[in-house]
Amino acid sequence: MKEFKVTYFFDEEHYIRRFIYVESQEKAEELIRKERDGYISFTDSRGIYHELNTNGVRVTQISEYHRNDKTKKASGKS
Repeated sequence: MKEFKVTYFFDEEHYIRRFIYVESQEKAEELIRKERDGYISFTDSRGIYHELNTNGVRVTQISEYHRNDKTKKASGKS
Protein backbone atom coordinates (compact mmCIF):
# COMPACT_ATOMS: atom_id res chain seq x y z
CA MET A 1 0.00 0.00 0.00
CA LYS A 2 1.08 3.53 -0.74
CA GLU A 3 0.20 6.61 1.26
CA PHE A 4 -1.43 9.55 -0.51
CA LYS A 5 -2.07 13.06 0.75
CA VAL A 6 -5.46 14.46 -0.26
CA THR A 7 -6.00 18.19 0.19
CA TYR A 8 -9.44 19.77 -0.20
CA PHE A 9 -9.31 23.54 -0.83
CA PHE A 10 -12.36 25.68 -0.09
CA ASP A 11 -10.72 28.98 -1.02
CA GLU A 12 -7.22 30.47 -1.07
CA GLU A 13 -6.79 30.25 2.72
CA HIS A 14 -8.96 27.36 3.92
CA TYR A 15 -8.29 23.69 3.35
CA ILE A 16 -8.47 20.32 5.04
CA ARG A 17 -6.06 17.46 4.49
CA ARG A 18 -6.33 13.72 4.92
CA PHE A 19 -4.12 10.73 4.21
CA ILE A 20 -5.32 7.59 2.48
CA TYR A 21 -3.70 4.21 1.85
CA VAL A 22 -4.35 2.60 -1.53
CA GLU A 23 -2.39 0.56 -4.08
CA SER A 24 -1.78 3.29 -6.68
CA GLN A 25 -2.38 6.87 -7.80
CA GLU A 26 -5.14 5.57 -10.07
CA LYS A 27 -6.94 3.96 -7.09
CA ALA A 28 -6.60 7.19 -5.10
CA GLU A 29 -8.12 9.18 -7.96
CA GLU A 30 -10.94 6.64 -8.32
CA LEU A 31 -11.76 6.90 -4.60
CA ILE A 32 -11.84 10.71 -4.72
CA ARG A 33 -14.09 10.67 -7.79
CA LYS A 34 -16.51 8.29 -6.04
CA GLU A 35 -16.65 10.63 -3.02
CA ARG A 36 -17.38 13.73 -5.14
CA ASP A 37 -20.47 15.74 -4.16
CA GLY A 38 -21.11 13.64 -1.08
CA TYR A 39 -20.35 13.46 2.61
CA ILE A 40 -17.20 11.74 3.84
CA SER A 41 -15.88 11.28 7.36
CA PHE A 42 -12.41 10.53 8.66
CA THR A 43 -10.19 10.93 11.70
CA ASP A 44 -6.93 12.78 11.16
CA SER A 45 -3.50 12.00 12.62
CA ARG A 46 -4.27 14.18 15.66
CA GLY A 47 -7.36 12.11 16.44
CA ILE A 48 -9.78 14.82 15.29
CA TYR A 49 -12.95 13.52 13.62
CA HIS A 50 -14.07 15.32 10.44
CA GLU A 51 -17.24 15.22 8.38
CA LEU A 52 -16.84 16.92 5.03
CA ASN A 53 -19.37 17.75 2.33
CA THR A 54 -17.19 17.50 -0.76
CA ASN A 55 -19.77 19.54 -2.67
CA GLY A 56 -18.23 22.71 -1.16
CA VAL A 57 -14.68 21.90 -2.30
CA ARG A 58 -13.25 24.07 -5.08
CA VAL A 59 -10.00 22.17 -5.70
CA THR A 60 -8.82 18.69 -4.69
CA GLN A 61 -5.16 17.68 -4.89
CA ILE A 62 -3.81 14.15 -4.60
CA SER A 63 -0.12 13.34 -4.28
CA GLU A 64 1.88 10.36 -3.13
CA TYR A 65 3.25 11.07 0.32
CA HIS A 66 6.66 9.92 1.55
CA ARG A 67 6.51 10.20 5.32
CA ASN A 68 9.77 11.06 7.09
CA ASP A 69 10.64 8.69 9.91
CA LYS A 70 10.85 11.04 12.88
CA THR A 71 12.01 8.24 15.20
CA LYS A 72 15.46 8.17 13.58
CA LYS A 73 18.00 10.68 14.82
CA ALA A 74 19.81 12.78 12.28
CA SER A 75 23.32 11.52 11.66
CA GLY A 76 26.02 13.34 13.54
CA LYS A 77 23.61 14.89 16.04
CA SER A 78 22.77 13.70 19.53
